[in-house]
Amino acid sequence: MKPQQVPITKASNNPSSKSKAKIAGISQGKAKKRPRPARLIDLDYPLLMAALTLLSFGLVMVASASLPTADRQYGIPFFYVTRHIIAMILGLGLGVLAFAVPMRWWEKHGTMLYFIGIFLLILILVPGLGKRVNGALRWIPIGPFNLQSSEMMKLFAVTYLAGYLVRRSDEVSNGVWGSLKPLLLLSIACVLIMAQPDFGTTAVVLATVLGMLFLGGAPLWQFGMLLGLISTAMAALVVFEPYRWQRMVSYLDPFDPEIVYGSGFQLSQALIAFGRGGWVGVGLGNGIQKQFYLPEAHTDFLLAVVGEEFGYAGVVGLLLIFTYVVWKAFKIGTVARDLKQDFSAYVAHGIGLGIALQAFVNVGVNVGLLPTKGLTLPYLSYGSNSIMIACVVTALVLRVGYENRMALRGEAPLPKPEGGETWDRS
Repeated sequence: MKPQQVPITKASNNPSSKSKAKIAGISQGKAKKRPRPARLIDLDYPLLMAALTLLSFGLVMVASASLPTADRQYGIPFFYVTRHIIAMILGLGLGVLAFAVPMRWWEKHGTMLYFIGIFLLILILVPGLGKRVNGALRWIPIGPFNLQSSEMMKLFAVTYLAGYLVRRSDEVSNGVWGSLKPLLLLSIACVLIMAQPDFGTTAVVLATVLGMLFLGGAPLWQFGMLLGLISTAMAALVVFEPYRWQRMVSYLDPFDPEIVYGSGFQLSQALIAFGRGGWVGVGLGNGIQKQFYLPEAHTDFLLAVVGEEFGYAGVVGLLLIFTYVVWKAFKIGTVARDLKQDFSAYVAHGIGLGIALQAFVNVGVNVGLLPTKGLTLPYLSYGSNSIMIACVVTALVLRVGYENRMALRGEAPLPKPEGGETWDRS
């Protein structure tokens, strides 16, 4: 008797009833697509957070430093704080707009922006248009807002020179005339800024331009010659202007009895503030120098207030954040250079140089390493124009980084190098 064979049922390839219904629904267009998760904008978030940290800490310190002064001058303790918050909001809005503009637009319109800056500098000197404060003619009043065109020129000089270095890289690398041409044009802006007068901004613009020319391939001997000529001219401006020479003398010994209550008063009070702060400071809001002794505590000498209230540790921490911001700007510029995006590379490097130089001058003035100059501390000091330009230049560096990542992912075409290799030094 044969054993009864049990039939083996094979797995059916036919879909189940549920699957059939699902497939039918899809074919009839009734199925809903699964929503894709929203993707954040591909930003350099560490750089963004560092800049926002500086802006936020600056707001806190402006509040701490300006309350006594605002109460004494206007009877409104939060007078400067309110204006500083408005400047931050406007700056962040301008930063968003600047980030939305492709770098090719800045490259195309760099020369036009430079001449707009020249026009605004000329307007300041027109009788009845410019506003004079403490002997300096630097602002154009526009309703409740004062436009300081020299701050805009810091950005426009960078974008103009970056475009020039891309177009004329061979001339810059192989001849003196290639470097002199942009300097002659930029000297117009420097003369107009000196007419305000604003020696500090002129020095920062010229130093930034020289640094960009060096990165653009200017030979070392040529760079040294230009540096020597400009340094000689700047030294002559100091020697032959009595008030600048007095600042030079007073910073060498601000506690000299003959000047301690005159030209050396501001620096001597700033040094006292650093001394009172010690290692960890006296605590936020507990500083004494800002109340009655230190002039311009919320603007040019804000770092002295930081030193008094947060001590050596607070100042070093602040400088480390500045160092990180500048390093990120140079790193982003280096990536752009490797991707042959020369204009973006020059812009990022120029912005990094500008931030580093202005911060160096402000810190040097506060601690007595440099003569007193009216330069704000980027991102922190009170000053609407300074805050807004800081937001815009940060947005430009973020834009360069964003376009770098787009190019690395293949979402943007890499530009062909123009004018030969611009970064190899002979």
